[in-house]
This record gives sequence, C-alpha cells and structure tokens, in this order.
Amino acid sequence: MKHTLGQDLGQCALPSALEIMGERWSFLILRGALLGIRHFEEFQSTLGIARNILANRLARLVENGILVRQPMQCDRRKVEYRLTEKGKELAPVMIALRQWGERWGCAPLSCQVVADRRDGMPIRRIGIQAHDGRTLELEDLVWLCPDEVGSAAVEPAQQQAAVA
Repeated sequence: MKHTLGQDLGQCALPSALEIMGERWSFLILRGALLGIRHFEEFQSTLGIARNILANRLARLVENGILVRQPMQCDRRKVEYRLTEKGKELAPVMIALRQWGERWGCAPLSCQVVADRRDGMPIRRIGIQAHDGRTLELEDLVWLCPDEVGSAAVEPAQQQAAVA
C-alpha cells in the first residue's frame, strides 16, 4: 500500500517527542541530568532558571518518564531526579544537537569536549548508520511503510519519489 508523508504524519513519533522535549529549558535540564545533576537546587543554580519554571519542567519530565523523582537515601525529606532508561536514550540526540551547533557556529566551541571515559579521546561525530554499520548520507535514505521493510532494495525511481 502506498502512503504519503502527509498521511503518515499523524503516526510519526517526531511531533510527540517534540511535545515532550521541544523547548529550551527541558533540553538544558536533560543536559544537566546527563552530566550528573540530581537536585533541584543544583539545577536551579547551574542553569539560572526561575524556580517555578524549573519545578514545572521537572514535573513534566517526570510525568513523561524521562526523569524519576525519588527520596534521597541519606535524607528521605529531600528528593533527587534521576534519568530513566528513556531519558538516558536521549543522550545521542543531545550530543548530535551539540555537535551540529558547534559545526554550524551556533555558539563558540565549548570549553569541554565529550570524550570516552576509557581513553579520554573525543567521541566520533554522531551520524546515520545502516543496520550493518555503514555510514549513510541523506540521499541514501528512503521512507518505507512497515510492510515494505526488509524487502528487496528500493528502485532508484522509488527513492527519488520518496525523498521528494
């Protein structure tokens, strides 16, 4: 069955993901959490965010399963925010956005480099990879319906129509 992008937009995960994460403070809170920040006061002082906005964004990230709010072991009256698996899986997205911003001059190069803990070497640029590890370019991609996945290679004419 042939689908168009317009028909499939309602089933696309991108709008839903943007609804959860699609604003600046949520991304900055996530960046802080990825760097190990766990306490409300730490987020507030590090980000310089208003307390009411921070409380709202943290609650929303918890509600959407990105963070979990749990009592601290040493003082049950205090809470900490920890990344869930769902939240941790946003790390490649965050790194890709950062790399894009650095490449295209959205901000000065950061004073910190994302590196491999094992050897201290900078990580490779985030890219698109095929199931077998090959690096893909935009022109190598095609959008398929679920019933077409895994079928024989798409003909070049179909690829042109799908990308357009």
